[in-house]
Amino acid sequence: MLDALRLSVGTLTIVPSGAISEIDRRTAARAMIIAPLAVLPLAAVVALLGWLARTAGLPSLAVGLLVVGGLALGNRALHLDGLADTVDGFGSGWTAERSLMVMRRGDVGPMGVVALIIVLGLQATSVGELIQGVPGGLLVGAAICCSRAALCLTCIRGVPAARGDGLGAAVAGSVPPIAAVGCWLTVLLIMSGAAWQAGHHPVNGVLAAVGAAAIVAVLIYRCVRRLGGVTGDVMGAAIEVAFTVMIILMML
Repeated sequence: MLDALRLSVGTLTIVPSGAISEIDRRTAARAMIIAPLAVLPLAAVVALLGWLARTAGLPSLAVGLLVVGGLALGNRALHLDGLADTVDGFGSGWTAERSLMVMRRGDVGPMGVVALIIVLGLQATSVGELIQGVPGGLLVGAAICCSRAALCLTCIRGVPAARGDGLGAAVAGSVPPIAAVGCWLTVLLIMSGAAWQAGHHPVNGVLAAVGAAAIVAVLIYRCVRRLGGVTGDVMGAAIEVAFTVMIILMML
């Protein structure tokens, strides 16, 4: 379990977590399942940053940009990089081999740039509107943590790795279906409670959880059809998409 925590924290945040002796299937599964807990300190810090910015009287968009920027800094922007690479891969090649080659490159193409602008704009706008006080900050923090449950779906058993190397290959197909279902039922309860305490209807929390899970499932389906499986980039993209959908649906 300690190795799983180190793997999860070291992958999802900039916090030093120490060396891991070996990543076996059980360690990989546990790391993906506890991902929402691994980012709890980061979520608390950026939520506090958003509340302080709101208390200082900054405009909503500025509050949102500070939170989104702090979140990207806290995870090395790896998830955003995965989102851009995944979009570039889908748009730059007709074959799986070509798409995977594009995704492996370090540069970002025009489609990836557009995807980043849209997603970051939606996140910053939504976060700025949601953080109106302490309850709003707690809601955003909960959404940050719960969005990491996307890893339970991308790494569920039956979904193969698109390539045989990299971290994606080490964790793909490691999470038992029952664990993934339990994780998302917990997300549904947490988001409902967070919505209620922030003054929103609990149904908004249900919609946020269900909508995020559905969009991640669609992404996984498309990646399996197009790429032959998932990669580390796809996992990062799933996290960003899940978080974006959650905070948008929370405002309905």
